[in-house]
Amino acid sequence: DAGKKIKGRKRHIVVDTLGFMVGLRVHSADIQDRDGAPAVLKTILKRWPWLRHIFADGGYAGPKLKGALQKIAAFTLQIVKRTDKAKGFEVLPRRWVVERTFAWLGRCRRLA
Repeated sequence: DAGKKIKGRKRHIVVDTLGFMVGLRVHSADIQDRDGAPAVLKTILKRWPWLRHIFADGGYAGPKLKGALQKIAAFTLQIVKRTDKAKGFEVLPRRWVVERTFAWLGRCRRLA
């Protein structure tokens, strides 16, 4: 991520409520999550123009992203955060769908 000055790739995916991937964008790891999100959402609007509500994790929080999304379409952004009381791993509502998709993609990659 940009603050850590890590070399590599970062993948942004958009999935539906069942975990089926509807959008993907890969870019260098030095770009913040909230700066990469508008690019992936622009790519899916042609095929899914009715999409309006987005669930995202804490890395996408902030007014900068909300402003960028409003320029693209009338999105509502709901940030899914962990509770401050959580210790270790915690299953988060809506977030687990994306994690399951990433796990499935990792298995497919190993099988190829």
